[in-house]
Amino acid sequence: MVCEELREAVAGAGLFARDRPVLAMVSGGRDSTCLLDVAVALLGAASVSALHVNYGLREQADADERHCAALCAQLGVQLEVVRAPAEGARAPGNMHAWARELRYAEAGRIARERDALIATGHTASDQVETILYRLAASPGRRALLGMPASEGRLIRPLLAVSREQTAAYCRERGLQWREDDSNDDERYARARVRGGLVPALRAVHPAAEANVLRTASLLREETELLDALVDEELAGRASIAIARLRELPAALARMVVVRLAEQAAGTYVPQAGARVQEILALGRRGGRAELHVGGQAGAMIHDGVLEIVKLAPRA
Repeated sequence: MVCEELREAVAGAGLFARDRPVLAMVSGGRDSTCLLDVAVALLGAASVSALHVNYGLREQADADERHCAALCAQLGVQLEVVRAPAEGARAPGNMHAWARELRYAEAGRIARERDALIATGHTASDQVETILYRLAASPGRRALLGMPASEGRLIRPLLAVSREQTAAYCRERGLQWREDDSNDDERYARARVRGGLVPALRAVHPAAEANVLRTASLLREETELLDALVDEELAGRASIAIARLRELPAALARMVVVRLAEQAAGTYVPQAGARVQEILALGRRGGRAELHVGGQAGAMIHDGVLEIVKLAPRA
């Protein structure tokens, strides 16, 4: 699948909207280079702009920026460049998380100003790696769902296309791209998944990656059904009677508690589902009780009712 076939596949997914501009996030790598060229081919350069974030973390960072500027000039696309503050990279914590938060914050700001969609170059190869990493690092069904094709303004038009296919597209179009050596640095978990786990699974079965993607697709469809059951059970409420929670099948009770926790905390709290039995035990005791269920979510039990609230961050 190269050039015209890849463009047809992206167009068929229907993520690009003719009446909305697109802000493409470009790093200079093969995937984002392919994304930008496809967006221009399908929408026209006037409807596409690009964002490049220069984190200043690699010796090649300035060369990456110049490459993106030359690519956008070649395609007739307006480029926004954001240079990360040097102190941010030295802050404690996960450097990749810091970089991700920075680029999405900047993309969100620009997209709101322009009422634009934000397009990323995530591919099917990234999807497989994401699912495998989350399977190892996170409990629960959501770990197997992978990245959705769209989330609000965010779209992932290349999610059905492999990394090999984006490279073939760029070669056919005569588009150069930059390589990021950190993608193969095994100090990072994602690189270990890419360089070790994926080839090992492929050695077990040649269709391993396709089977991972198919499984994620089936689970996403089934999740829609399960989420509808939770919607029906809660009926818009932010609480549930302990007696009713006790009557539910174990799986549905877990999902209800997780939903209440995530509604309260405003983020993922998958570990809340493991606290159902403790919640029921506290309910049997009667009176008022509190239980931390994970993240910033706290279960409050009073008058036979479970309510989950957002807790203040710990010092």
